[in-house]
Amino acid sequence: MESPSTFRKIKNKLFRLVSNDIGIDLGTANTLVYLAGKGVVIDEPSVVALNKKTNRVVAVGAAAKEMLGRTPAHITAERPIIDGVISNFEVAGEMIAYLINKAEKEYGKLMGPRVIVGVPSGITNVETRAVRDAATDAGAREVYIIEEPMAAAIGDRLPVKAAKGTILIDIGGGTTDIAVMSLGGIVNSKNIKIAGDKFNQDIITYMRDTYKVLIGEKTAEDLKMSVGRVIEKQEKKKGKMRGRDLISGLPKEMEVTDKDVRNAMQNSVETLLDAIRGVIETTPPEILSDTIGSGIYLSGGGALIDGIDKYISQAIKVPVHIVADPLTAVARGTGVILENLEDYEETLVSYDNELPIIQ
Repeated sequence: MESPSTFRKIKNKLFRLVSNDIGIDLGTANTLVYLAGKGVVIDEPSVVALNKKTNRVVAVGAAAKEMLGRTPAHITAERPIIDGVISNFEVAGEMIAYLINKAEKEYGKLMGPRVIVGVPSGITNVETRAVRDAATDAGAREVYIIEEPMAAAIGDRLPVKAAKGTILIDIGGGTTDIAVMSLGGIVNSKNIKIAGDKFNQDIITYMRDTYKVLIGEKTAEDLKMSVGRVIEKQEKKKGKMRGRDLISGLPKEMEVTDKDVRNAMQNSVETLLDAIRGVIETTPPEILSDTIGSGIYLSGGGALIDGIDKYISQAIKVPVHIVADPLTAVARGTGVILENLEDYEETLVSYDNELPIIQ
């Protein structure tokens, strides 16, 4: 007689023939959708445009982001996820439904999809239920929740199920998740609001205070990625900054260097380092001994800031590695889990009361 696990595997194989498996990385800046057998099929900004007169969604994703700062009074373009927290359940639900329906429309099958959603480690029970309900309302047959640092580690094929400690830092748009994992669970974690969006705001503030030039968030992000550097080097990076001169009120273009961006982000980077040190100090010594050889891993868009891995490594005296393709690590992790759900069941947030306590 076949065991229950064998029967379940056969059942899931049959379901895959008539339905899709979809993984969603629900991020503050961007949301990615992974489709089993296809890879990452959608990568769009986490922005929704709403018509306040009709209370209807006008656009989602890239089309909605283009409207930021350009909408008339009756249309608002907003991010339903702010600092890693769902700020508007209804709008977030609309965005999840749009993404699932878009993937289903192109690769549709007979039955509703099985969906796994990656969420920040600081998400509350109420938000977890909201995410589940939104995915179910969009036609999902089954919905699973996983914390993003765990998904990123699985996406990079790190040994999270082994009796060995793995430390991963996921620097996203709204939050940074610092997680210590072992035996398929999170042993210790911290979620802080120092991430890509905060770095952008730091650059905006610095340019305003230092050069009396007001720039937009997109310009700040472009400077962060093209000119930004955390460690000083002899070779200088330079870039153009365009904004509004606060003294004359007229448009202004000027040259900025990597030193400007480094000075702008310095306090936030130090705060991030303090949080990493805090997690390390409260982590069991046996797990720390594992990381001396293997090192700490970085994922998320913030991992791409020039020199941030070396800066953290020098500060905490442990090797720091950037995972392969850090932007898609969480989405790829959801795909790995969907392909081997029975093997990764212990890594999922199965019930609302199983969410870990965050420092």
